Amino acid sequence: MLRMTDEYKDAEIVRTRDEKQLVTLPILVDVGSIYDPSKSRYDHHQRGFFQTLSSKHKTKLSSAGLIYKHYGVDILKKLTKFDKESEIEILYNKVYESFVEALDGIDNGIPQYPTEVLPNYIINTDLSARVAKLNPSWNEKNVDINERFNQAIELTGKEFVSCVMGIAQSWMPARNIVKSAIEKRMQDDNSGQIVVLKEFTVWTRHLLDLETEMKIEKPLTYILFPDSASNKWRVQAIPVSSASFNSRLPLPEEWRGLRDDQLSQIAKIPKCIFVHASGFIGGNETFEGAMQMATKSLSLGASSMKTENTDKPTQ
Repeated sequence: MLRMTDEYKDAEIVRTRDEKQLVTLPILVDVGSIYDPSKSRYDHHQRGFFQTLSSKHKTKLSSAGLIYKHYGVDILKKLTKFDKESEIEILYNKVYESFVEALDGIDNGIPQYPTEVLPNYIINTDLSARVAKLNPSWNEKNVDINERFNQAIELTGKEFVSCVMGIAQSWMPARNIVKSAIEKRMQDDNSGQIVVLKEFTVWTRHLLDLETEMKIEKPLTYILFPDSASNKWRVQAIPVSSASFNSRLPLPEEWRGLRDDQLSQIAKIPKCIFVHASGFIGGNETFEGAMQMATKSLSLGASSMKTENTDKPTQ
């Protein structure tokens, strides 16, 4: 990361713990037992150190996190050319949580999950494992450790840039599309519970996160989007969470598993294509038809809930 800054792009790297040499260097990373940004000292091994990226985070920073905390914004601006502070803030947090935080956790020996949970298999292909493999094995002789260190810099640097650009060029545009659709949802249906994506993009996690961030009071229930392989439309029931197969309000039970004319007759909506057996998704040849499927599902769902409430004994 420091090599990506103007200040340190051509700096020589000195790998030492010699105190006499350390005091002569303009910046120390991972050595020196001092954390003092005003003096460019970034170590995390000293007793009593417990810095996190922000009050919202719990993972103790390693040298990677410290450099990211103090230089990350400038690096991201340089890599992506983003200039809006709101975009940089979102990118800054996402890159940390997607890439840097794991390095902090591993370096500080923080378990990813409760230690009593045993893994079903071992992963030896993550970034930390691949960097570790650059260390000389026990029976390698006459290895240039600084050359191996430079290989590690190249490896991690490429993956860091790949992560940043993937988020900037794919994740952020998708988020913006979903946010815009949520903001405009009342223009498509006055219930405020149906979101329309004019172009297909990944949306599930974005929608659920934005729903919280934007403080949407009435839960979003259905999302419409064009089929990426045709001009037809899909209507999908929004899941209860990004990891769940359960929907907030599945499409009506009497539609499920039906197709084409039979579905259109039962639903009384023309040009229906299908509804999945679980009711989580359906299709229609037109946008108007997909919207009818969503609005009718909302209406039937509301009627069902009223019936259920009526059947409950009064207090």
